[in-house]
Amino acid sequence: MRILILHAAVGTGHTTAALALGDAFRRTQVDEVQVEDILDYGSRFFRAALTQSYLLVSGRTPQLWKVFYESSDLHDPDYVVAVNAFLARVERLPVRRLEQFVTSYAPDIIVCTHMLPMAVIGRLKRAGTLRQPLYCVVTDFMVHSLWIDDIVDGYFVASELTRDAMIARGVRPTLLHVTGIPVNPEIADPKAADAMRARHGLPTERPTIVLFGGGIEPQRVRLIVERLLESTTPGVLVVVAGRSEALTKSLAELADGPSMQLRRLGRINYVDDLVAAADLVITKSGGLIVSEVLARGTPMIVLDPIPGQEEWNADYVAGSGAGIQLRYPESVPPAALYLLAQPQRLAAMRGQAARVGRPRAALDVADYVLSRAAGR
Repeated sequence: MRILILHAAVGTGHTTAALALGDAFRRTQVDEVQVEDILDYGSRFFRAALTQSYLLVSGRTPQLWKVFYESSDLHDPDYVVAVNAFLARVERLPVRRLEQFVTSYAPDIIVCTHMLPMAVIGRLKRAGTLRQPLYCVVTDFMVHSLWIDDIVDGYFVASELTRDAMIARGVRPTLLHVTGIPVNPEIADPKAADAMRARHGLPTERPTIVLFGGGIEPQRVRLIVERLLESTTPGVLVVVAGRSEALTKSLAELADGPSMQLRRLGRINYVDDLVAAADLVITKSGGLIVSEVLARGTPMIVLDPIPGQEEWNADYVAGSGAGIQLRYPESVPPAALYLLAQPQRLAAMRGQAARVGRPRAALDVADYVLSRAAGR
């Protein structure tokens, strides 16, 4: 059996989910699993235009992104189908080579973690070129209408909220499966906080705050860091800059405060270790990072959601009791210090995170897909 997983590297979440699914299918000893980025089958101009336009508009002009997101999010089911069918014809032009690859590769099952490959494969299914099952994994807690296509054989969604919203937009309930957003299957394995702190040289006797700042405006991150370092609360503040050179530079001269120690990190491959080590995580509300933190049962403060999908993700965290959502960076340090001083409140948030987190999401998607293929 051949499994083809398609994503689009617009942001990191869709790619992370696709890689998690690839790992999950390989654990089931499937003969062959292929994970492909649809943007690799288009021109350099197409890749740059798609990725840079999203980052530019959503990051620098979020209100413009909000207008685009909400105005293109249609609610009439018939209109949604018509618009998506039209977009599928337009979108196939820059990635025509993908159609050739899929046809020659001849997978038994196709799974998409982004709406763009879903539209292209959906067009092939309508034309009769492909007859293989097509599944779609929604990578946020709310779904935009561009994800909805009646040619899809099954959807895997983050929560009951997502499922209900899709039913309201005309998707048949039998096609919807609440699995959570796929995260690395290793997150389902227990990790003790003290062991993770010892592994990465963090004190075990102090509370640990982890701030994932790569997607947040550097000046806002610096303000949060400075205020936390000024506090008299003992602790360790770990700031992960990721790929953001601007943030790395902004924090370069900061040092430990009187009671709060500072650890600066760049791009790392042990995010889950830090989440497991943390008493509290501060982050943006991308669908994947939220899912990873919830799956590990760690409380969080979410900041700076991109209008649209990230606002829904942030609302889900706050509404479930697993964290709080704040709009202004000045509010973050006092809120974080308050939570550290209230162990019962923090424990309750941890319990809620564990209740709504789905560490087995990728494995559950793989199990369902394969059971359907086997006729079970």
